[in-house]
Amino acid sequence: MNSDIKNIEPKAVWKNFALLNAVPRPSKKEERVIQFMVDFGKNLNLETMVDKVGNVIIRKPASVGMENRKTIVMQSHLDMVHQKNSDTVFDFDTEGIKMFIDGDWVKADGTTLGADNGLGVASIMGVLEATDIAHPAVEALFTIDEETGMTGAMGLEGGILEGEILLNLDTEEDDEIGMGCAGGVDVTARRTYEQEITPDNTTAFSISITGLNGGHSGMDIIKGLGNANKIMNRLLFDGFTNFGLRVAEINGGSLRNAIPRESFSTVVIDTVSKEPFLFEIHELINSIKTEFLTLEPNLSIELTAIETPKKVMDLGVQEGLIKSLYTALNGVYRMSPDIEGLVETSNNIARVIVKDGAIKIGCLTRSSSETNKWDLANSLRAAFELAGFDVEFSGTYPGWLPNVNSEILKIVDKLYEDLHGEKANVAACHAGLECGILGQNYPEMDMVSFGPNIKGAHSPDERAQISSTQKYWKFLLEILKNIPSKN
Repeated sequence: MNSDIKNIEPKAVWKNFALLNAVPRPSKKEERVIQFMVDFGKNLNLETMVDKVGNVIIRKPASVGMENRKTIVMQSHLDMVHQKNSDTVFDFDTEGIKMFIDGDWVKADGTTLGADNGLGVASIMGVLEATDIAHPAVEALFTIDEETGMTGAMGLEGGILEGEILLNLDTEEDDEIGMGCAGGVDVTARRTYEQEITPDNTTAFSISITGLNGGHSGMDIIKGLGNANKIMNRLLFDGFTNFGLRVAEINGGSLRNAIPRESFSTVVIDTVSKEPFLFEIHELINSIKTEFLTLEPNLSIELTAIETPKKVMDLGVQEGLIKSLYTALNGVYRMSPDIEGLVETSNNIARVIVKDGAIKIGCLTRSSSETNKWDLANSLRAAFELAGFDVEFSGTYPGWLPNVNSEILKIVDKLYEDLHGEKANVAACHAGLECGILGQNYPEMDMVSFGPNIKGAHSPDERAQISSTQKYWKFLLEILKNIPSKN
């Protein structure tokens, strides 16, 4: 399958994407892809270095006639989100992504594709190895760990880069030019609980929620997609009062920046309440499926009778958990008052784990407003602390403040209109691009972001459009030819 990918036009991009995707590259496990990029740069006899946190920097001199242009930084991140369908057998630590062509799209077989941000990486590789592309001096910056903390961008020291313009190739709509993005903070709630012997005369069930779309917890949060953790909580709410429901385990969601697609729980109910429990929960399941019919047509909620577990949660903690999760906001908190249609602040209840006497709830709160980011984070903190949780804020990173006077933005905007006869969508996005972080140590660097159409990022439905990648590559080459002269 992957050999077919190498022959798609532009081959300069897809060949390198196929090579890159053969290398396992989960976030925080980038050793192999770092070495892959180092070998790539050195094989081209280009200056190649790895900084103290693992970012790879490759420098290429300007092509003939472009020596008087400003040096540019071309930037993408090496890591990828590792998500797979529950029935897919795949090891992200040892296997390369299995890809195939479906009409105008490149997809993966039951896993994330890695087009976010692998197509950006592959594009930069194509420029670095090319002998027939006009470009100014290039500093290729390949950052690590963008998806789970942006530690690569945070760890990049000032003074390493000399470029005056940064082209971030991590946007997922080919008619969009990024000029700003949201910041974020991880909100993690933890507490322990006593396990109790399962009461007598109980019947056990496993509850599974599968088939949701999932997706990017920033770009897709406005769509109102189903969150498996919130749906599971609806099923459990009032369960003790009505049926004596006790929770043994919950395992919902996966990565902090992915909308949860699946959740699984083990519960027991009073045996005498079995029939009314099954009737009412199936009524609720039908109502939930009706609510999400348009957005989540493949939603599946299944109950299966199982062997009764030996232990369940302490009842008081169980009630606090379920009520705090019901209280905690998931989704859009505030729309931007300045940019129409842009989510300003949101939260994703990404992970819920209840097992062996410990609870962990993980959220990612995003906002282009620092004050509203902390307002929502504190709202979540309050909900969980009222239920006895310890709450930690971590991994905070700033947004990228839009600069309407940006020189490179004006150049790129005009080039898009000249090429396509229509205006680009110049906008900020509700996702965590690295530009805001990089701008802390490089405040004078002029930045812009763009890329090809990528749908379903952070989910196994991720796909990259072939025709859009052709459009994007042509656009990138025009930008490289039109970088302004040095002052």
